[in-house]
Order: sequence, then C-alpha cells, then structure tokens
Amino acid sequence: MKYMDYLKTEKFPLFYCSGCGCGVMLGAIVRAFEALDIPPEKIVACTGIGCFGKVDDYMRVNALHGTHGRALAFATGVKLANPELHVFAMMGDGDGVTIGGNHFIHAARRNVDVTALIVNNLNYGMTGGQYSGTTPENKKTSTSRYGHIEQGFDICRLAIASGATYVARETADNSVQLKNRIVEAVRNKGFSLVEIIAPCPTHFGRNNGMASPIDLMNYINNNCIPLSKAKMLKEEELEGKLVTGRLHHAPKEDYGTKYRMIMEKAAQKE
Repeated sequence: MKYMDYLKTEKFPLFYCSGCGCGVMLGAIVRAFEALDIPPEKIVACTGIGCFGKVDDYMRVNALHGTHGRALAFATGVKLANPELHVFAMMGDGDGVTIGGNHFIHAARRNVDVTALIVNNLNYGMTGGQYSGTTPENKKTSTSRYGHIEQGFDICRLAIASGATYVARETADNSVQLKNRIVEAVRNKGFSLVEIIAPCPTHFGRNNGMASPIDLMNYINNNCIPLSKAKMLKEEELEGKLVTGRLHHAPKEDYGTKYRMIMEKAAQKE
C-alpha cells in the first residue's frame, strides 16, 4: 500500500480553511498507515463533530462518524468487538476533551487499545470560534471577547495522569515527526495519544491578532518547547509553554486483553 491508496482523492479539494492544520494531520495519518503497511479493511476511523471530525470523509478506510464528544466511546466498543482492528479516535480539542472529556479520562484509565489523535486548535473551530477546554487564559474567542478567564487543559498531562501508556505532542508544521509519532502510538498496545497543536487562523488567529497562518504558526512554535530543551529549563521557565515530543511511554496490559481473560474464566465456570 502507498499513502495515496488510503485517500479518497475524488473528494478533494479538502473543505478546510486556508492555513488550517487538519490537512497536514491527514497527510501524516495516511503516511503512517503506509509505514505500518496496514490493510485499509483493518482500519477503523471513529470521529465525532468538528473540523477534524470531517477527516474520515477523505480516507478509504472503515469509518464510524458519531455524535459530538463520543468518538472514544464508539472506538472502545469497536475494539472490544473485534480486537484485530486498528482503531483510531480522531478528534478536535472540543470534541476530545471538552464535550468528550469524561470519555477521554476513562478510556485512558482503562488503557483501551485505541489510538487517540487530537488536533488542538485552541477553540471550537467549526461552530464559530467559541472557547474550548484548551483555550489559553486571557485569549479572546467569540465567547470570551474580553479575554478567557479559565485555565486551559494540558491534554498530555491529563492523559498521563489518567493512565495512558503512550503520550506525545507535536506541532502541525512538522509532518514527518507527526507521522513517526503516529507509528509509535499504533505500535503501543494500550491507550495512545498524539496531540497536534494546530493553527486556526479563521477564528482563534483572527480573534487574537494573528489572522495570517504564518503569524499563528510562529505563535504556536514560540509557545512550544522540544522535550530535549525542556529538560534543561526550570519549572518557572516552562510556565505557559507546551512541551513537544514523546512525553510518556509505559506499556502495560491493555483493557481488551484483561477483558477477554475474564470472559474465558466466566465461560469455563458455566
């Protein structure tokens, strides 16, 4: 398989706004599929509502397009029903950890063997630029015109604290590294998260004086620090920054394996 084999090119051009990070992420995903040599019939893309929730429209794989915030719930059911499938939950920050926050915490806690891909553009991009659970404090959105007063989630820290066994973060301007992180995540047996900090110039950028995709990407890169550099900085120097790279990898027995063992024990006693 070549990466183009996983794409529905007849659906092009993409519906995304100019400067959006979702298209970059789509490219990284299909190149990861190519590197892993996964047959399309063995892949399931579970999505919800939002900009990145549309990504399954462009992939020639099995797709389950569900309701807002529920992609991980659907992904859990699919994986338990057929462990042979490679199951992906593809979400935005609003879908994944704002509306879907409870599902996110418990999928990580259970260590369900799915790969969660979250494009974090720091607001609800599709529905009008409202603030989400990851919007930085003091930033303006369509629902925080005078500055956001809440502290935003650090998605990766939330995943690690909840029990995820693989956690990584990258920015949307490094598609090769993104592809490599997705490959690592799929090879981990357990709950894996790859967060992508991505630009939304249409809403977040425009509301904060960065309507140019280049200006917004510069803002993102100035606020993200590679793990190798972060290790040399003090805690106060990391305040307000996001660390990129492979942040956590601690393999352990996944939920599906333990679930099937219990089912076998129950069947033997019947």
